[in-house]
Amino acid sequence: MKKTMLSLLVSILVMGVLSACAQSNNEGSGGNSDGDTVRIGYFPNLTHIATIVGLEKGFFEEAFGENVTIETKTVSNGGLFMEAMSTDAIDVGTVGPGPLLNFYVKNKEYHLISGAVNGGAVLVAREDSGVEKLEDLDGKKVAIPVIGSTQDVMLRKALQEVNLEPTTNGGTVELFAAAPADTAPLFIQKSVDAAATQEPWGYVLENQAGGKLLLDWDEFAWGKESTNTVVAARADFLEKEDLAKAYLTGHKNAVEFIQDNPEEAQEIVIKHLKDLTGKEINKDEVAAAFSRLSVTTEVNEQVIQEMADISKEAGYVPSNDIEGMVNLNLLNELK
Repeated sequence: MKKTMLSLLVSILVMGVLSACAQSNNEGSGGNSDGDTVRIGYFPNLTHIATIVGLEKGFFEEAFGENVTIETKTVSNGGLFMEAMSTDAIDVGTVGPGPLLNFYVKNKEYHLISGAVNGGAVLVAREDSGVEKLEDLDGKKVAIPVIGSTQDVMLRKALQEVNLEPTTNGGTVELFAAAPADTAPLFIQKSVDAAATQEPWGYVLENQAGGKLLLDWDEFAWGKESTNTVVAARADFLEKEDLAKAYLTGHKNAVEFIQDNPEEAQEIVIKHLKDLTGKEINKDEVAAAFSRLSVTTEVNEQVIQEMADISKEAGYVPSNDIEGMVNLNLLNELK
């Protein structure tokens, strides 16, 4: 069972960019644009549950109305998401704040317009690594999903708290970029000592790859305020205010549905991923991973700024000036 689950999760997260699939809207009274197409991007994993539920429950379709066509595009990491957004292949969708701010400081055309998921990331060590506490990462190798990713920034935040630095900044902790799907084999091969990763990979490492939880989701970096997933939109999409407000209406409805119906929401995600991959994720493991995140539209702007500060210190961005990136005006109009 464990090997089957690991193979399934690997197949989901290494899909890369899937071909876009269009779905026509048949009902609804939200958007009033004539013949518009909205391209929604997201990752096929649990931390993008709000987008998945919004699509599956028809919340976006209802909000946009019958004259708007929805096209979806899935990607495997934030860099690919932002590249797709920069080439006009995605108008709006869910992504980590790290990749978003990395692009924003170079091009002000991308905005954070809502929260989506807080938490959902953990720090896990190999049981035989000798790492018992955060300070023990001194001289160790830690896997991160992608250089500059949200989990990378969260790890740097955690290391700062115990006066440790990555080797790239003259410190003693080596960061090793690896796709989340590859982290379990790296644990088994003893190629890395720990991993900063999102769910459900933390759960997989604990239960299938000899890992032990070093920092749970409510302790890692900013704890429950750690922003994992947000809604990002192109500036030209926001200019179409009716469409932008319709998207946010669908997103807000999806978030509220998940908060009120967590078990049904998890079943929706399992079905959605099965439709994409042809395989089914174990329900108990999804429930365990879901317990480590908070679905919300709220945004802690101080945390986002601190992420920008850390990214600048790491040399990922030339500036930590993200003034104007967070634009919650339309979201606040819905409250």
